[in-house]
Amino acid sequence: MDQMFSKWQPTALSLFRFITGLLLFQYGIAKLFKFPAGTMFEKVELFSLIGAAGTIELVLGGLLMIGLFSRIVAFVLAGEMAFAYFIGHFPKGFFPLLNNGTGAILFCFACLYLSTAGGGPYSVDEMRKK
Repeated sequence: MDQMFSKWQPTALSLFRFITGLLLFQYGIAKLFKFPAGTMFEKVELFSLIGAAGTIELVLGGLLMIGLFSRIVAFVLAGEMAFAYFIGHFPKGFFPLLNNGTGAILFCFACLYLSTAGGGPYSVDEMRKK
């Protein structure tokens, strides 16, 4: 059974990188361009802490989607998500379920994994090696 699934691991890594980047990219779009309407980010200003986070998520999320500089981009994003958790969520309580920090923790560790695993075979980084 392991052999059957293990052959798909490189493809799954590339897909995981792309989806993680896409999800972060959508937060950047919501924070900076107020799209889609009705999100909690409608009053975010560009030159604020959340605006800076949106810029990071937009630019680095886009780079992660295409797989360019995947390791360093993922490492910076992991740091941003850790910072977001400890600044925005942890002060509201210890438990992530109660302080709404589950997403930040998941993004942090997903990006931390990507910073060690790389972008996978379907990435610009891999194309640049050839």
